[in-house]
Amino acid sequence: MKIPVAYQNKDIISKVFGESMRNKSFRAYGMDIPEIVEILPTNLPAVEANEMRLNNLFRLKDGTIVIVDYESTYSYADKIKYLNYVARTTKRYGLSEKQNQPVRMIVIYTGSIRRGTTRADVDMGCLQFTVEEVFLSDLDAQEIETRFQRKIHSGEILSDEEQMQFIILPLVHKTKEEMQDCIVRCFEMAKKIDSPEIQRFLLSGLIVFTDKVIRREDSERIKRWIEMTKVGRLFEEEKQKAVQEAIKKEKADKKKALQRASADKERALQKAAAERKQELLDEKISIARKFLMDGIPVDSILKCIDGLDRAEIEALK
Repeated sequence: MKIPVAYQNKDIISKVFGESMRNKSFRAYGMDIPEIVEILPTNLPAVEANEMRLNNLFRLKDGTIVIVDYESTYSYADKIKYLNYVARTTKRYGLSEKQNQPVRMIVIYTGSIRRGTTRADVDMGCLQFTVEEVFLSDLDAQEIETRFQRKIHSGEILSDEEQMQFIILPLVHKTKEEMQDCIVRCFEMAKKIDSPEIQRFLLSGLIVFTDKVIRREDSERIKRWIEMTKVGRLFEEEKQKAVQEAIKKEKADKKKALQRASADKERALQKAAAERKQELLDEKISIARKFLMDGIPVDSILKCIDGLDRAEIEALK
């Protein structure tokens, strides 16, 4: 029996990362916003069949909904995509029914995009729309990496802000090749961290944030490493949960099918019994009518035929 698994590895990685994002903040990227309190599903109602889902969706401590997207190139036309994100989020979470519900659209640009080369606002007269931009090019990749190597080598724990910088460190670089090489170095650094919780956050975050640039083989290596650590329990729990839910659903479907079949059989038997009963009654009536035509008294007919009373036989005259 083939069991459909609800979560693919990428979805499990995203969930592991999302659970670790609670109480984290984007202040490490220069955004002065409250801490994250909830990670929201990104499977929003589709506007176009070929439109990919957004990167991340969060609820902040002050109730604000934050949509986060990552870009390695800039196009003014992307504002239409962001508007779609906002519209779909509004529809998915019923925000249009809530007055004064703030929604923020944050775009994080990789190191290849410089501040001053983009435009954050759209003004169409009837519509004003502004995205909040984060430029990772403002960060010093070499300084950050050197500092992390020193702290990890000495056994120091990375702060929450440093952990947030760690997971986007590869994106601070300009070229795809530089980003990919940095991913490998970050992986090697993360493997030396003793805390399974921090390691879980850093490795899962590394995969999620660098999804557009990470080499397939590097992604698989990181996933295999996670599976060999205590973090692997989370993966197994998710997979086992998916399998159990699939088995439970299959059993429930079979039970319903058997119940339907049993009910159909019972109805068929009842119908057949009713039809047979009517046939026997019709046969008795036919015989009684023939006896009456032959002049046999009603009392004699009652003695010969069961199931008919005097009134029924008298009515046949």
